[in-house]
Amino acid sequence: MGEGRQATVQRMRLGFFKRGVVQILIAVACGIVLGRWHPALAVEMKPLSDGFVRLIGMPISLLVFALVVSGIAGMRSQTQAAKIGGKALLYFALMTLLSLLVGVVAALLLHPGNDLEPGFALEELSSLTSSSEYFFAQWQQWQFSEAMLETIPSSFFGAFVEGDIQQVLLLALLFGVALAWSGERGAPIRQMIELLLELLFSLMNLVLKLAPLAAFGAIAFTIGKYGIGSMVPLLKFVATLYLASAAFILLVLALVSQLAGVSLWRLLLYVKDELALVLFTTSSIAALPGLIARMERLGCSPAVVRLVLPAGYSFNLNGTNLYLAVAVIFLAQVQEIPLSLGQLVMLVLVASLTSKGATGVTGSAFVALAATLSALPFMPTEGMVLLLGVERLMKCRSLTNAIGNCVACVAIARWDNALDREVMRRELKAPFSAGPIAPD
Repeated sequence: MGEGRQATVQRMRLGFFKRGVVQILIAVACGIVLGRWHPALAVEMKPLSDGFVRLIGMPISLLVFALVVSGIAGMRSQTQAAKIGGKALLYFALMTLLSLLVGVVAALLLHPGNDLEPGFALEELSSLTSSSEYFFAQWQQWQFSEAMLETIPSSFFGAFVEGDIQQVLLLALLFGVALAWSGERGAPIRQMIELLLELLFSLMNLVLKLAPLAAFGAIAFTIGKYGIGSMVPLLKFVATLYLASAAFILLVLALVSQLAGVSLWRLLLYVKDELALVLFTTSSIAALPGLIARMERLGCSPAVVRLVLPAGYSFNLNGTNLYLAVAVIFLAQVQEIPLSLGQLVMLVLVASLTSKGATGVTGSAFVALAATLSALPFMPTEGMVLLLGVERLMKCRSLTNAIGNCVACVAIARWDNALDREVMRRELKAPFSAGPIAPD
């Protein structure tokens, strides 16, 4: 009897340490220790996280294409596809507006830039000038008309070569509609798309086994390079963004979840492994395969999931919206630029457009910030280099993006009567039961 109990306890221990979230937390703890006690070596760990993000990004374009095509082609009619797409765009527009407003209110109430000297950027972050050249180049090249034109790929395979998610989405939308119109003649292509999805999910699950190493590398580099206290003067900006993100999640997303008939807390527990991956790799798109599987298993229609989630990574980036609003007002406060009500309205309108180019991968939000500043005539762009020093601390941005897309998926599925509530209740009863999952 005692041996049986010991074997059970041993299995429980092994199961505990096999969970993705536990492995990532252990890796983070090791990264903090290395960064604190051996900074020079810790800085050399950066390729671990960078390499992981590249591996994750490698099949993402093809995965998004296959998901959207599968979702559209699997719908009963093109009327249904148009209806879901219309609801998704309406929902995305509303959440974009609300997230920007929350960011504006938080920055105006907390005044994150009022206590910071304007010269701090030059004194503390002069070493980042070379790093910022890329972002300034992106800013100088950005024009709204060209940005719209660039959503159209120059060739079928060009979108995949460039890795532009918006081009891939447009291509997938057109291909999916054409495939749906083909009727029975398109059945072999639909089967090939489903097989491709299975292969891509298997590939992603293989890459995700390296997530603890990526988390270790990211945390070790951050602590080793910047130290615990080196960014203290900018921590008020970081704290403001975290508070704004928390307010948006606990007020707006919690209300939307409640209206959709699901507890936000239980939903977060259900996707905890994917959220841990996002938190410690700072790439919200890294969790896309796992979230697709989770939402389908939760009872959301695959047609809704495969259209809403991939599209959300271009059009529903709530965390990025919060960042843009807080960052612009922070920079205005640092440079002692008073903002009128009209200028704040202009900020919200411009950011609602420029945020659509930030596709949920590491660093894209900073490029969106450059585009936003360039489109605001009352804001100089020089001060944005100040924020490069805390770019690695903006983990709440990616986390809020991922949570917002999960809630969007459930809400739109419920709105379209495409949510199996009995399955959802059963799945949410035991949120701690399993680690990362793949589609059946």
